[in-house]
Amino acid sequence: MEGLESNTKSNEAALSIDQAQSKCDQDHEYALPSAHTVGLDSWQQVGLMLVASFNCGYILSFSNLMLVPLGWTWGIICLVVVGFYTAYANWLLAAFHVINGQRFIRYRDLMGYLYGREMYYITWVFQYLTLLLGNMGFILLGGRALKEINSELSDSPLRLQYFIVITGVTYFIYAFFIPTMSKMRFWLGPSTIVTFAYIIILLVVLVKDGKTKTTKRDYEIHGNKADRVFNAFSAISAIIVCNTSGLLLEIQSTLQMPAVTNMRKALYLQYSAGLLFYYGVSIVGYWAYGATVSEYLPQELSGPKSVKILINAAVFLQSIVSQHMFVAPIHEALDTKFLKLDESMHSRQNFKRRFYLRALFFMGNTFVTAAIPFMGDFVNLFGSFTLVPLTFVFPSMIFIKVKGKTARPEKNLWHWFNIVIFSLLAIVTTISAVRLIVNNVKEYHFFANT
Repeated sequence: MEGLESNTKSNEAALSIDQAQSKCDQDHEYALPSAHTVGLDSWQQVGLMLVASFNCGYILSFSNLMLVPLGWTWGIICLVVVGFYTAYANWLLAAFHVINGQRFIRYRDLMGYLYGREMYYITWVFQYLTLLLGNMGFILLGGRALKEINSELSDSPLRLQYFIVITGVTYFIYAFFIPTMSKMRFWLGPSTIVTFAYIIILLVVLVKDGKTKTTKRDYEIHGNKADRVFNAFSAISAIIVCNTSGLLLEIQSTLQMPAVTNMRKALYLQYSAGLLFYYGVSIVGYWAYGATVSEYLPQELSGPKSVKILINAAVFLQSIVSQHMFVAPIHEALDTKFLKLDESMHSRQNFKRRFYLRALFFMGNTFVTAAIPFMGDFVNLFGSFTLVPLTFVFPSMIFIKVKGKTARPEKNLWHWFNIVIFSLLAIVTTISAVRLIVNNVKEYHFFANT
């Protein structure tokens, strides 16, 4: 593991690549200025943002998506192995934020600088598919939470699509008034309080339900052999999703220098305190209800209405802040392209342009979410053919390009191994995700009230 042998300062100052870049590479806009804040945030702020954002309402579906297809033994093994691997891959990628004195604030810019325009656009597509699908999942999640509240208060609850629209409008308002990732700082404290409050209440109810359950719980893996294999790979996709975002360099760009050291401190917080809670909820939820656990845990909870309403309200409120971290790079790209960079973010012209940009984005994303409301599909799909390369394949490619000529042969072999194995994993998990979507298309119709 290379980072254990080299200090952070050398990672920032001494990384080198071949100087024989093509003219295409040299002309590439890897130093494009940003309309958003760069280099001002502390590692504590970013660490808190990671912990709160990854402990969003998505964790309420992980018992069903991650452990039901794998069972106890393979489920725990995959949680540990994938968690360790994603932590290592992000830790490795953080070292390449600065190369030859050039700070890369976007993942696509780094890949374009090293591998040319084709890799720039491939990375761009992978990232933005991930972020778009992830935001659709957040909109669906918020709508599901509001529908659960409505179901507790009414005998004839409204359709899910009404709540999806309410969620999309709410996210738009937040994104308009909190335009950048750095501006989230004042919301992170309340978000963290809400996050851990609902998680603790949820864990208490889950343990109570697990202890009072009189019937024997079923932990068997069901389905024919083909179903079990494909579902297992879908579960691995979900585990990857709950551990990484595919936008580490974009998050790292907000950090004060030394950015590598500060990013790694934030990652340590995410993969210790943060991981403890989202893995904890997933494991306890599966223990309490077994193979029959719902894809949305609050549907299973016993107890008074007030508890379910409180948990769902907390999930909705917390998701407003969490989703912004995952969608902020899209806002950054749009703002950098269409806002006037020589004027303040809050100037009259930029105010109007930002309003239209945010409105068009959330209108489109909300409409698609309302039309295809399958939460599990979103998680599995963007955990497969986009997040696997972004998290595991590309960092090893970067290492080989930057340090391959000076690294020991076993290190290069290790990274080639990662490239081959995780490329194959991306193919298999994508097939599993597409298969799940095809099955759901047969079962559900557009604008289904799931």
